[in-house]
Amino acid sequence: MSALQNIKNVIVGLTEEGQENEPSGAIGYGLSLAVAARAHLTVQAASPRLVVTSALGGGLVRGLVAEENRRLDGLSRAVADRVLHDAALAGVACTVASPQLRHQDVLAAFAARARLHDLTILDSEAHTIDLDRELIEATLFRSGRPVIVVPAGHDIFAGRRIVIAWDGGAHAARAVNDALPFLRAAEAVEIVSVVGEKELPTSVAGAELAPHLARHGIAATVNDLALRPDGDIAETLRSEIGRFEADMMVMGAYRHGPVRQWIFGGLTQSLMKACPVPLFLAH
Repeated sequence: MSALQNIKNVIVGLTEEGQENEPSGAIGYGLSLAVAARAHLTVQAASPRLVVTSALGGGLVRGLVAEENRRLDGLSRAVADRVLHDAALAGVACTVASPQLRHQDVLAAFAARARLHDLTILDSEAHTIDLDRELIEATLFRSGRPVIVVPAGHDIFAGRRIVIAWDGGAHAARAVNDALPFLRAAEAVEIVSVVGEKELPTSVAGAELAPHLARHGIAATVNDLALRPDGDIAETLRSEIGRFEADMMVMGAYRHGPVRQWIFGGLTQSLMKACPVPLFLAH
């Protein structure tokens, strides 16, 4: 039995914000992964419901807002219908939903739904302030489930060669554990540590992770990378992704402390903005 068959439920989240025919790598990636894993696919194509405040509650404004809400709802329903059609052609069991909710309710409802799935797949978003970016954050930090963030141009699942970004910490360990089905199915796995990034006595070296993976039937190589002279850890990892010809990167997701909890840590933020391959994240 394929290791991916341990993945039974996959959910793809989309937010329709008004651009017709907006490209989504997450849909194709999720559908092809569901085919490979023989998993059930759920797609939620949500649209934000615009609300008129009492101060701007004139009849003309209300009419324009209602018209825009209808347009956004129509776009999300069209996406859901298209996914159902494509899933039927691929022989994948599929459930779709196209709710129209207030901004914060979109995030809360999707995070709750993601808890009932093995894995969430979302499109990447370069902008820090954006509903799609907020959806990634909400899912990672509220659902308790891993997320694959799919960059543009990666609409077909591939997992032959996987890089693990390993810093020896708890978040990285959680990500590796959650990614075990993909690591078992891969042809080549590389554990990458950036030398000089962290020197914590409680961290675990990549050479110590390799025997653990071997007991799971995963033969992994270990590669300690020298940090670039400019100190850019993300670019160091991006270069290694290209050299290794990886299809996926696995890493732990970070966010700042209580005052800025809603903002990702610097490395996670940088790779989410520009990662050459789908990024498997867990927190």
